[in-house]
Amino acid sequence: MRIGMALNYSGGFKETVAELADYEKAGLDIVFVAEAYSFDAVSQMGYIAARTERLEIASGILPIYSRTPTLLAMTAAGMDYVSDGRFTLGLGASGPQVIEGFHGVPYTAPLGRTREVIEICRKVWERERVTYEGKHYTLPLPADKGTGLGKPLKLINHPVRSRIPIVVAAIGPKNVELTAEIAEGWEPIFYMPEKAADVWGPSLAAGKAKRDASLGELDVIAQAALYIGEEGAGLLELGRSMAALYIGGMGAKGKNFYNELACRYGYEKEAEQIQELYLAGSKKEAEALVPQELLEKMSLIGSEGFVRDRVQAMRESGVTTLNVTPLGRTHEERIRLLEKVKELAA
Repeated sequence: MRIGMALNYSGGFKETVAELADYEKAGLDIVFVAEAYSFDAVSQMGYIAARTERLEIASGILPIYSRTPTLLAMTAAGMDYVSDGRFTLGLGASGPQVIEGFHGVPYTAPLGRTREVIEICRKVWERERVTYEGKHYTLPLPADKGTGLGKPLKLINHPVRSRIPIVVAAIGPKNVELTAEIAEGWEPIFYMPEKAADVWGPSLAAGKAKRDASLGELDVIAQAALYIGEEGAGLLELGRSMAALYIGGMGAKGKNFYNELACRYGYEKEAEQIQELYLAGSKKEAEALVPQELLEKMSLIGSEGFVRDRVQAMRESGVTTLNVTPLGRTHEERIRLLEKVKELAA
């Protein structure tokens, strides 16, 4: 089981990267860099590549709408080059509030676009002259949609790898099925190992039944806050605000994927109330309704014995990469946490 860590995208980036060399020595295997509506992730990942030697680097995630498929492929090939083959392309659809609100691009056909983006990326990395006729992307652009001067081109450079690993962030049934079929890795959010099989099992099975053997086993990447120690009980409460934000406010009523996930976990009543309160501006009241069970079972916060059991539950549910957020107060404490969870996962 690999140990990963997500970098905070809202500030303190240079300071965090300065600590990565120590985390790398402590056993950190892969770092994920998010891109919401903050600084772009690519410049940050290039900076990480220059400051590390062994650490794998992943976008966590690049939205499929804000770049063309070929630019995503070029970016991944460039990142793989500067990192000497340590890059993983994390993709996702994001949501309509960000895509339409910040990028001004229609949030249409996320499932179909994801498939076509991945297919085009792999053509680019193989250095084929890129031609593609899809429902959402056509390369070159047809004459009736442009000047008619477009021609098939292939990537000038020779990529380090002709197959760069692709991870897809997905939680909806069809999205998860697609991911299990065509991607190297899957990154869900709010992962509860005890309920994962009920919520996602059929989708994973359907996707894997169509999976090309050359892709290998699906890498399952689960996120979890991490603190090992009896005094960490209060840290569990730190997850309330983020859970309430996603379940209650990350999307409109009737169009919130995280709210739907909470319902599928069996928290229909709580999810409805959290959303109503959050959208009404009563954020603290919404946070108070986040189920304690959800906070506990998607975290690695507690005694060493508790965390060992949670790591085992993650492993038994199919998790192959633990993407942790160490909650130590100091750099040294965060190093200790990474070393310990690496030991527990070994």
